[in-house]
Amino acid sequence: MAKQILIDHVFKVYGNQPEQALALVRQGAGKQDILARTGCTIGVFDASFTIEAGEIFVIMGLSGSGKSTLVRMLNRLVEPTAGRILVDDEDINTLPDAQLRALRRKDISMVFQSFALLPHVSVLDNTAFGMELAGMPKAERHALARQALEQVGLAAYGASYPDELSGGMQQRVGLARALACDPAILLMDEAFSALDPIMRSEMQSELLRLQQIKRRTIVFISHDLDEAMRIGDRIAIMKDGHVVQVGTPEEILRKPANEYVRNFVRGVDAAAVFKAGDIARKSQIVVSESPSRGSRAALSMLEEQDRAYAYVVNPRREFLGLVSAESLRNALDGHTGPLGLSHAFLPDVQTISADEPVAGLFGQVAQLPYALPVVAGDGSFRGAISKTTLLKFLDRDQKGQA
Repeated sequence: MAKQILIDHVFKVYGNQPEQALALVRQGAGKQDILARTGCTIGVFDASFTIEAGEIFVIMGLSGSGKSTLVRMLNRLVEPTAGRILVDDEDINTLPDAQLRALRRKDISMVFQSFALLPHVSVLDNTAFGMELAGMPKAERHALARQALEQVGLAAYGASYPDELSGGMQQRVGLARALACDPAILLMDEAFSALDPIMRSEMQSELLRLQQIKRRTIVFISHDLDEAMRIGDRIAIMKDGHVVQVGTPEEILRKPANEYVRNFVRGVDAAAVFKAGDIARKSQIVVSESPSRGSRAALSMLEEQDRAYAYVVNPRREFLGLVSAESLRNALDGHTGPLGLSHAFLPDVQTISADEPVAGLFGQVAQLPYALPVVAGDGSFRGAISKTTLLKFLDRDQKGQA
């Protein structure tokens, strides 16, 4: 089961006078001033945020920003100087060595940029290596290793050796080794950055696929903005040891915390990050199918507001269909009594999921005479996207990157 991680006022100071450096930090001294006065470097400065159970949380920053230090404190490969790190309410900084080793073996696995495979050992034994060090019997660890290799699509390569695999396949072995003990938390330190762009994209897709099969808490360090925006449920951006902003990709693009973040995310393809539900407009005429409001009332609304289309929902706001002034007139032609809106529905109306990336909408929106209805997973109507809406979004994105 995925676990929550709480980082509570965590500091990491490198140097021989950490207490003096912390005192200066609390007095408001800057990183360079502290280095000059104490010889200490602040690796992480008062980090406080929560990583929710089951999310992919990406940490970004330039070289030296503290991102790798922060992630290594989550399993105490690096010891925090101050603050608490709680895994499901258990403070790992207080764990005795035996319990810490058990936590690392059972609940927290790590995948590094380097594949770190043993060249003289088979893929199966490389995958089982951590369990072998833990003293697990051979038959049991091999069974778990085979399951992990199957998860990453390498079930047929257990008897192969690392030099017989491509770089992408070797990284899959590294991922299988981390998954073999079925960890609740997966720490990934620039795990895909050594791969070429095609392999990197494949591994990103593989990670998302595995997350659909079984949700784990994944903390992923990346320097690739497109990668972070693609896989991250939320992103933390670091600078000089500070966590400058934490938010969803959409939140960071919409409301960067400061000029540093704004410059950091400049150039990101917003159309690949924002979803249809993010830009859908609710300014269209929406009518509810009911005995008291039928085709005549809908036609009157359209004519009064000089609109061509109306979006029909039920009382639960679930999308039912689309009517036009013309379809309403045709349905009412020769009909004297009340007439339900369903009699005037346009045929073959296209809808789009609220989770669809904006980048995939251009062709569909361009060829439709009406604004494209956007529907959430529960069937509710989220609004519609017209050509004008899409052009305004693109114009704003381009201005933001200028």
